[in-house]
Amino acid sequence: MACDTNSDSYSENVENNTNKKESKMEENVQTQSGVLVLKPMPEFKMDAYNAETGHYTTVSSEDFKGKWSVICFYPADFTFVCPTEIAAMNAHLDTIKGELGCEVLAVSTDTKFSHKRFAETEPLLEGLKLTIGADPTGEVTRKFGVMIEGEGIALRGRFLINPDGIVVAQEVQAPPVGRNVEEFIRQIRAHQHAYKTGEVCPAGWRPGKKTLPVNTDIEPMTGRVGDYITLEDILS
Repeated sequence: MACDTNSDSYSENVENNTNKKESKMEENVQTQSGVLVLKPMPEFKMDAYNAETGHYTTVSSEDFKGKWSVICFYPADFTFVCPTEIAAMNAHLDTIKGELGCEVLAVSTDTKFSHKRFAETEPLLEGLKLTIGADPTGEVTRKFGVMIEGEGIALRGRFLINPDGIVVAQEVQAPPVGRNVEEFIRQIRAHQHAYKTGEVCPAGWRPGKKTLPVNTDIEPMTGRVGDYITLEDILS
């Protein structure tokens, strides 16, 4: 009887451990499913407010195909950090859209009517030229994996999409901290250079700094990156 009890206990432990492993695997899969990098941009269509024209409009994923573009989610209108981010993006629009040819779409789960009122009353948004997508049902926010369920608002999610419609950069932050637009511009420049040349960009890369020409020198470079670039080069 003692042997039988031990056998049952052993089998139960094995089953419990197996269930735990399977549960952990499912959690990992769910985590990975939320990563959009190297995946096609989700398809979407929604109402929007064009602050430059002052009119309501409709935007869709079709509008961004064949172009560099950024879809930038923020929690809500009439909050505190959000207008600082929107104003910072708007202040760099000549660089992002004009120089780099990158289309910009801001999105929150507010209505287009809320967006209009927000743009008209918040002092930081004076002179706003951005288009803001309205996603009150949360459908688009969920497709990008940044919905805070139970609150009905988005995380601070920023997605850079290349002309092939592939997401190449994804940054997601909790609501209390705003994002750095200048760092994002650096990333756009780096991804555009890599896309155009086939070279790869080391940490902190900016135009004029050294790249790693893995498209031509991959074999001699393997394990010898320090022969091509120094720490001083990277940190300068």
